[in-house]
Amino acid sequence: MKAKSLFALALCIILVLALFGCKAEKPEETTTETVTEEVTPTETTETTETTETTVPENTDLSDEEIYFNGDWDYAEYSVIHSDSAYLYRSKAENRKNKVICVNAGHGCKGGSSKKTFCHPDKTPKVTGGSTAKGAIKATSINEGTTLNDGTPEAKANLELAKTIKEVLLDGGYDVLMVREDDDAQLDNIARTVIANKYADCHISLHYDSSESDKGLFFIGVPNVKSYREMEPVKSHFEEHTKLGESLIEGEKAAGVKIFSNGRMDIDLTQTSYSTIPSVDLEVGDQASDHSPAQHKKIADGILKGLDIYFNS
Repeated sequence: MKAKSLFALALCIILVLALFGCKAEKPEETTTETVTEEVTPTETTETTETTETTVPENTDLSDEEIYFNGDWDYAEYSVIHSDSAYLYRSKAENRKNKVICVNAGHGCKGGSSKKTFCHPDKTPKVTGGSTAKGAIKATSINEGTTLNDGTPEAKANLELAKTIKEVLLDGGYDVLMVREDDDAQLDNIARTVIANKYADCHISLHYDSSESDKGLFFIGVPNVKSYREMEPVKSHFEEHTKLGESLIEGEKAAGVKIFSNGRMDIDLTQTSYSTIPSVDLEVGDQASDHSPAQHKKIADGILKGLDIYFNS
């Protein structure tokens, strides 16, 4: 009996071990299935990478409001600077990464009652103009003239500036607007200082006070040794000239009437304080057409002129 019992016990042990051996193999099968399923996330990751959008480096297309800063170069010479300017970024595919300051001349209430130094070194003006030759100070920003149909020059300048803004943005240029309504509390020096800080060039828009519809021209830097040796004029007057000549070439290509050789030399506050290529563009006079169609033609000429300037 003992032998049979021992045999039966051994048989039971063998059966139990065999049973446990079968169960031990099953987790290995489960593990193999799990590894096979983990291949799927790898395929999903590859799909995500192929649809990822690439953003160009150093590209910021956000618009920006800009406030005057008294620590900027020549800022201490301004007497009216409580307003802000606005920098618009072009969304065009051919964005050029160049900022153009479009300055609608005049349009600053109270500007005629305050004065600023004509030159940063406080020397007298070397030519006449809206301020007489020999003057040490000039009105910080005057009211401008009136066109023959009664339109204030400041209003015509603003309408033109808004047209130029849209044409330049469409053409790939960023635009710094230092005036976008009837009253911008920024005098001539403040506008110039802001342009110096944020723009690649500065174009100030005006209508001349004559009444002959004489055409468009830019204000050049007078060929007077003392003036051309004064900073910042000394370091930049050749750039001013190149910009002015490029704009005249562009306006001719757009079919705009040009006065004489397209240039008149006057000692201006704007160019006396400019550290970037800068011109006053007289787009006509009191008798000139200032319709939307004419403004579009002038704007097209400015776009052509800027392309000439930056590509030459």
